[in-house]
Amino acid sequence: MIKSLIKKGEYFDSVSLMIVGKNVAQMDDVIDATVVMATRENKSILKTAGLYLNEFEKYDDTDLLIVIKSDNEDKFDEIFENVDILLKEIRNKKDDHGTFTPKSLDGALQIQPDSNLALISLAGRYAGNEAMKALKKGLNVMLFSDNVPLETEIELKKYALANDLLVMGPDCGTAIINGVPLAFSNAVNKGNIGIIAASGTGLQEVSSIISEEGFGISQAIGTGGRDIKEEVGGMMFISSLEALRDDENTKVIVLVSKPPHPTVLKKINAKLKEISKPVVSIFLGADKYLIEESGAFAAETLEEAALLACAISGNFETSKVSKFLEERRSDYKVIVDNEVKKISSDRKYIRGLFSGGTLCDEAQIILKKDIENIFSNRSGDEKYALKDSWLSKEHTLVDLGEDEFTVGRLHPMMDFDLRNKRIIQEAKDKETAIILFDLVLGYGANADPINEILPIIKEAKRIAKGISFICSVTGTEQDPQNKSKVIEILEKNDILVMPSNAAAAEIVNLIIREIK
Repeated sequence: MIKSLIKKGEYFDSVSLMIVGKNVAQMDDVIDATVVMATRENKSILKTAGLYLNEFEKYDDTDLLIVIKSDNEDKFDEIFENVDILLKEIRNKKDDHGTFTPKSLDGALQIQPDSNLALISLAGRYAGNEAMKALKKGLNVMLFSDNVPLETEIELKKYALANDLLVMGPDCGTAIINGVPLAFSNAVNKGNIGIIAASGTGLQEVSSIISEEGFGISQAIGTGGRDIKEEVGGMMFISSLEALRDDENTKVIVLVSKPPHPTVLKKINAKLKEISKPVVSIFLGADKYLIEESGAFAAETLEEAALLACAISGNFETSKVSKFLEERRSDYKVIVDNEVKKISSDRKYIRGLFSGGTLCDEAQIILKKDIENIFSNRSGDEKYALKDSWLSKEHTLVDLGEDEFTVGRLHPMMDFDLRNKRIIQEAKDKETAIILFDLVLGYGANADPINEILPIIKEAKRIAKGISFICSVTGTEQDPQNKSKVIEILEKNDILVMPSNAAAAEIVNLIIREIK
């Protein structure tokens, strides 16, 4: 049975609802539970999860939905009473450290008058106004919020350029400025490699690999994915290039993004010709010769870009990078044979479940070298765009960090609930052969990814024998979650962990060739 409790006009933030939801799901007699704001996107999730009730139509994103599935009708009243107690406790929770939290930008600046950067994370409709307030007070801005109108982004960035300020975002998930990690970021070494990225997880993958190779980061600047579109014109991408050009601590520059609009790429190439420092670019899916015209080194994967930057920083021959990657691929046969043995003969499709949009894109590009029919909610080809992102079709790669999944919810790097449900859903599909996924570690990410995802994978394996689980782990040894510890536990539980997102996609490609 499914019953609900509606709290009209009661707003709770996503973190609070995640905490309450996890506690409710662990209560006795609860089979499934969801505690969410009644956004359109959350209602779609409830429909897919089989927890939707028709009465939800009349509620909107200012109303709280508490939905419980149980087979004990006598327990519903007690469960809802306990939910009420949890909600009151989390709303009334005091700061144990007795610190003062300012309620406004002005209040914050009174406490820290020397601040030069504001990190803004609000609902998109409000974030632009707060960002402009910060800019007018002379602060650089990191705009974590998504769903910010395009015209607002353009207005903010024009103002920033006119006033020698930086706007990172909207939808900027990560940055490292003067050694300070912001939002989602990893504990990386300091060094002389600077990164500019219109991609959050792309920046994390590149910076983590660089750090794990023993090199380090001077600055890592996120611009937000729309910056390289024609309408925005690469304003912050080019401004960041100028900043790294003039930064004495940066000796090598790495550019990370999807292919910029041709007009923006032309501006980037023109700026690169003015820069004497070596530049490595990874414009995922773009013709590498377009960027090589500017004198930059062009990479085909995020991993290759990171390794090229390391080679240049360490004064090694760059040709050794491609040689290393080729030699590693030649060792894949044993791995492929082992994974093929796990897969039942009637299973044939890949299901990729990503928390990182750029990692999803990179996997698509690699897999499409041999597989044409890959469906995705990030497909550039309308023919292969998922009609319903909640349901996979044939080979499917899904970015669970897209706006359709995150409005009114925490990002999947923090809250694994949606992906966990999707793993079980894919396991129940008798044609699923491989579940490919990423784990992104670091500050801001889920603090205990193993205990979040491992029980779900074990349950999926119980439901469906004959599925291969393959993943990559983005992060470093210094991250709070500790990369090697995470990998060790995954491998002990028969999950294949590859050294990079690109390597994971490459091995999946080889496995699919064998099971066709």
